[in-house]
Amino acid sequence: MHSSTGTGSLPYCRAHKNDTDTIIHLMPIKLLKTLAPLTLLSLATLVAAAAIGSVRINPLDVLEVLAGGGDDRARMLILELRVPRALSAFATGGLLAMAGALMQVLLRNPLADPYILGVSGGAAVMALGAIMLGLSGLWLDASAFGGALFATWLVYSVSRRGGGWNSGRLLLTGVVLAAGFGAVISLLLSLGTDTGLRSMIFWLLGDFSFADGPLDEWIVLITAIIISLLLARPLNVLARGEIHAMTLGVEVKRMRVVIYLMSALLTAVAVTTAGTIGFVGLLVPHLVRLTSGSDHRVVLPASALLGGILLVAADTAARTLAAPRQLPVGAITALLGVPLFLYLISRRTAERG
Repeated sequence: MHSSTGTGSLPYCRAHKNDTDTIIHLMPIKLLKTLAPLTLLSLATLVAAAAIGSVRINPLDVLEVLAGGGDDRARMLILELRVPRALSAFATGGLLAMAGALMQVLLRNPLADPYILGVSGGAAVMALGAIMLGLSGLWLDASAFGGALFATWLVYSVSRRGGGWNSGRLLLTGVVLAAGFGAVISLLLSLGTDTGLRSMIFWLLGDFSFADGPLDEWIVLITAIIISLLLARPLNVLARGEIHAMTLGVEVKRMRVVIYLMSALLTAVAVTTAGTIGFVGLLVPHLVRLTSGSDHRVVLPASALLGGILLVAADTAARTLAAPRQLPVGAITALLGVPLFLYLISRRTAERG
């Protein structure tokens, strides 16, 4: 018995080792081919966001200001207004895209997005309540973040009752609680004053008007990228199915909890920064998987870059298309996301047919 087991497992071990060696040698090349163009496009998008506005600035002048030169007016416009807003938009887009990619693995549902489990609903209820009380600034951010954490805890606690905790139970709990939060949001909007109603609607549709000091979002984003790269191999296995993952030694229950808490935290930080912005977390992971495959060592960092690019472009359009009035960023992402997502669905249907 011992010899048959050994000889039976030897070819598998050799094949597995050869496959692993091949992947290890190919991964840096694949990463470079995917991330290098996205990194260059990210830098170009940020420079464009700093140059475009009610006062147009030459991109070369933007680079001069970033290098420490330029006149006082250009430095004020770029360094105090446009660059902090663009960096906040980029970090928020990256957070939402990564949260969406993680949520799709957790729920094994390609239509999952960061808001599906009610995290944004909890944040919105607390944020709108703070706006009704006349709070703003740090108090508004703290309220939104606290609401997101409360929603995360509530979904997790309710879905674990009765012993079992699986993706279907988590999804059902999140959807039901999200509907409940939606009802409370409607009630708050109906009770809001005329002066506060505009602020409420803009918060719900996404707004970077008061975004400044993006350091916190960037720290969370960079930390999340590092952690997700460490978890990429188990994520690849888990994406093929929980039974398959368990047979390969992945602690599925622990991984589910880690993925859920991580995606919820990323969503909470993003919602606290800019309100609810749709389609970024749903669309970006699909685009990355369509062009670069499903390996999460590529998908997660590429999603962070592409999500940032998309949201910076949307925010630039939101503040310039109807200048001096500003449009909600969420409306722009929806206008871009709906036709693009329909195209992706029709293309995938045609390929299968």
